[in-house]
Amino acid sequence: MLLDGRDPAAVQQAAQALAGGELLGLPTETVYGLAADASNDAAVAKIFAAKGRPSDHPLIVHIAPDGPGVAHFASQVPAFAQQLMEAFWPGPLTLILPRRDGVGAAAAGGQDSIGLRCPSHPVAQAVLRAAAALGVAGVAAPSANKFGRVSPTTAAHVQSEFDDGLLVLDGGPCTMGIESTIVDCTRGVPVLLRPGSISRDQIEQACGQPLRSKEDLAAPDPRASGTLEAHYAPSAKVRLMDTKVLQTALDLLGQVQDGVPGSIGVYARSALHNHSRQALLRAMPDDAAAAAQELFAALRNFDGQGVRLIWIETPPDTPEWEGVRDRLQRASAA
Repeated sequence: MLLDGRDPAAVQQAAQALAGGELLGLPTETVYGLAADASNDAAVAKIFAAKGRPSDHPLIVHIAPDGPGVAHFASQVPAFAQQLMEAFWPGPLTLILPRRDGVGAAAAGGQDSIGLRCPSHPVAQAVLRAAAALGVAGVAAPSANKFGRVSPTTAAHVQSEFDDGLLVLDGGPCTMGIESTIVDCTRGVPVLLRPGSISRDQIEQACGQPLRSKEDLAAPDPRASGTLEAHYAPSAKVRLMDTKVLQTALDLLGQVQDGVPGSIGVYARSALHNHSRQALLRAMPDDAAAAAQELFAALRNFDGQGVRLIWIETPPDTPEWEGVRDRLQRASAA
């Protein structure tokens, strides 16, 4: 069932569904989430079942800007984590914090840490506030898609993943388009677990200390959403290629006369020459933020056109493209 996220009555209906232990398709600025009351283990179990997700793979808990969420779920908040909250919340930043005993264990995948985020999307904020008023301190909300597949950035994407029984709030297309940056705050220093729209430099400037990578520390990382080697994958096989290799492949494809028309999708920033009916070309934006915003929709569109392969021009190795590169590398590993 699709509801208008701008309608206060729909927002209240969504909050009541969460309080009643039901699932909800929830818009955020990053991607649409499959939401449930994070403190209700039975409701959280429905997320894992609907997505086909392993129950030990943790979920991110979304909290209202002015609600009890942090104090409810986290046993402590390091000073640098507080600085990051003040700088980037509400926004696309998830912080991994020590978890309070007896709270959110199912959402945390059984770990003693928990990922918290305060989204900036107005519909998400309205639902979280209304749910908090009904006793829901936070909402677990991984991307609203089958596990490992392409994340949804529109309400229609969510509907295509699940049956008509799921309540979905339509908040329009997501403005960011890739999932939040994840920073681990459980080891005394900030550690980047997943890149996103917030850059390394921004994080370091906000918290006043270097951002470590997973490889810098001997202690194992806490498990976190979207950090598996293979993830975010369309049905078609993804291959990353540099510009020269991609053009060479298209040239060779043009010499084949008996290929299946429209069987290969090509997503590239460079102007390429294509003389083959097999290849469907789509231009990738030159701007990293714009590319992130449309990335998952582009992959879903290729799937909808029935392509078997997707050739993608490798993004630049620069800080602003890190989040897009991360998603594409994981998609190509599937």
